[in-house]
Amino acid sequence: MKNYIFKPVKSYILKSVLTIIGSAFTAIVNSLVKNLINPLIGIFLGKIDLSNLVFSFGEAHFRYGAFLNAVINFLIIAFVVFLIVKLVNKLMLRHKEEPAAPEPSAEEKYLAEIVELLKDQQK
Repeated sequence: MKNYIFKPVKSYILKSVLTIIGSAFTAIVNSLVKNLINPLIGIFLGKIDLSNLVFSFGEAHFRYGAFLNAVINFLIIAFVVFLIVKLVNKLMLRHKEEPAAPEPSAEEKYLAEIVELLKDQQK
């Protein structure tokens, strides 16, 4: 009875904690992109801040630098999530127990007894 009551609560708390960790992780990735990756890319493009890259066509201004920042953020987050899932799967396979041999059915038991009796008669 106790497990029945606390299982949904435990699941809810776990999801809440994971959401908070995900939010904090997003902030870390944004900082990584803004402070480390953008300057490296900026070395090759001649600009340090990619978010200021703009393509203008007439009155329209296309801010493709902000889009590049979002793409870089996505790729980093996707890569890290991929590594985490791969690690969790590896750990789950390591802890997975081999299934126990199934109990032989009554028919298999009777057949085994018959085989034993036939062996005894041939001796």
